[in-house]
Amino acid sequence: MRRKMIGIAVLLLLGGGALGGRRAAAQAVGGTETADSSLRREVGQMIVAGFRGFEAEGDILRAVRELGIGGVIYFDRDVPTGTNRRNVRSPQQLRRLSDDLQRAAREAGHPPLLVTVDQEGGRVNRLKPAYGFPASVSAAYQGARNHPDTTRRWAEQTARMCRQAGVNVDFAPCVDVNVNPRCPVIGALGRSFSADTAVVTEQARIWIDALHGSGLVASLKHFPGHGSSQVDSHLGLTDITRTWQRERELAPYRALFERGYADFVMVGHLLHREVDPDYPASLSRRWIDGVLRREMGFRGLVITDDLNMGAIVDHYSLERALELAICAGVDLVIIGNNGPSYEPDLTPRTIDLICGLVARGRIPRERITEAYRRITALKEARLVR
Repeated sequence: MRRKMIGIAVLLLLGGGALGGRRAAAQAVGGTETADSSLRREVGQMIVAGFRGFEAEGDILRAVRELGIGGVIYFDRDVPTGTNRRNVRSPQQLRRLSDDLQRAAREAGHPPLLVTVDQEGGRVNRLKPAYGFPASVSAAYQGARNHPDTTRRWAEQTARMCRQAGVNVDFAPCVDVNVNPRCPVIGALGRSFSADTAVVTEQARIWIDALHGSGLVASLKHFPGHGSSQVDSHLGLTDITRTWQRERELAPYRALFERGYADFVMVGHLLHREVDPDYPASLSRRWIDGVLRREMGFRGLVITDDLNMGAIVDHYSLERALELAICAGVDLVIIGNNGPSYEPDLTPRTIDLICGLVARGRIPRERITEAYRRITALKEARLVR
């Protein structure tokens, strides 16, 4: 396991790989690539887009084929309408959707898609028994028992279920430490394995192994730690200045990085005024480039929590949030399009905004290329065509 993780980290640092070679060969045959088209191709890969629909058609199909987005995120509940009619109807339907989207990317000459979902188990559970998927249990349930075989059984079931649905990235495990059991988005929902950092770390390790065993990519969340918060970042700004416990809440990340973990880290919309008085972690260079990259040595991919959440949209324009996040060191942004209203043109508008920011010198061009290389390296190493 350690050798595998370190090998992926090296690929992420080097970037390119066979995907870059195929792109260069295609350019040699089909002509040169303009600077603008190169930029749009790289920016497209940085987008993980949410969408409405049970089939690969309309807006999402165009985004995959024409915009070359890097990935999609599945939801079962559509927040604007308040109905469970978003992307998930049955295991068979979801597999067809995944396969059709991957086929569209392949036929358009794009890299494989990151097909993502939040499938932690318990309350955070997009693939529900109501749609024909197996039942699941919460992280709190697993951590309270703290038995490796029990956790492994539930984690492997989740991994198989995701794989069978064509999902290749599970935004799990949640490594938030249960500092505040009444935290409305973590402790109160049973999303933390434990208040004990050693238990959180070991449970997360078992989950990572299980996901890798089924060919999935994992994602630790919500950096730097959501477990002490008193507010739900889906609804508004979450200030953890007075509640966050540095060594305790960073401990699982440090331990897993030391073991070679190099998949995703999802950064939360969490404000700590003593670290960065101006911006939440997801938009903060001090947190991402400073603490996560330089201090803790993380070499994998950094992804934002959904930029359509209240903590962001209530305080920043989309353009400003994109500028801050990417300049801070984010490699991918989630544009879930599942907030108060649905915007059919949100994905192309996001790409246009990023390209415009680069053109005006607000985002360094090399920052886009750095992110693109990490993304293509992970896809080359981990995703099957």
